[in-house]
Amino acid sequence: MDLKLKNEELGRKTLEEFKNAQKIPLVVVLDNVRSLHNVGSVFRSCDAFAAETLYLCGFTGTPPNKEINKTALGATESVVWKHESDIITLINQLKQSGYIVCAVEQTQQAIQLHNFTIDTTKKYALIFGNEVDGVQQNVIAQCDAVLEIAQGGTKHSLNIAVSAGVVLWEFFKKQFAF
Repeated sequence: MDLKLKNEELGRKTLEEFKNAQKIPLVVVLDNVRSLHNVGSVFRSCDAFAAETLYLCGFTGTPPNKEINKTALGATESVVWKHESDIITLINQLKQSGYIVCAVEQTQQAIQLHNFTIDTTKKYALIFGNEVDGVQQNVIAQCDAVLEIAQGGTKHSLNIAVSAGVVLWEFFKKQFAF
């Protein structure tokens, strides 16, 4: 019988070890995300998949916040995060720093995530938008690419935290060649 591992058997990094560990060359940007639980969940995904930085833009909530902490489970302490009020300014800064900026959205020319070639020698920024309106059109216009997660159901809509987890995993596994 296969037994579950106990927490102490998982080989988790300490906070200090994680902060000093290699990160994938990826930043995540949440723009005008309303749900603090979604924000907390994305913190956890950024921790799990070793993202460099999480940017919280517009009216996206920021730590310290008990609703974020409820789903982040401490990841607000391990993940480097910054608040930026203007996403266009942030996009310009990221591009000047050599990031390829990608919106995660459904558009006419979106590239299916499974068809997107991730160059492991380059740095990426992934933008996730509001739960109702998605990524703003003026933000999409500033992006280098738009990525879409293929879906087979009737809704063609995923929760933002789920979307972030799917896309982060794709970048993580390519970076570490899983």
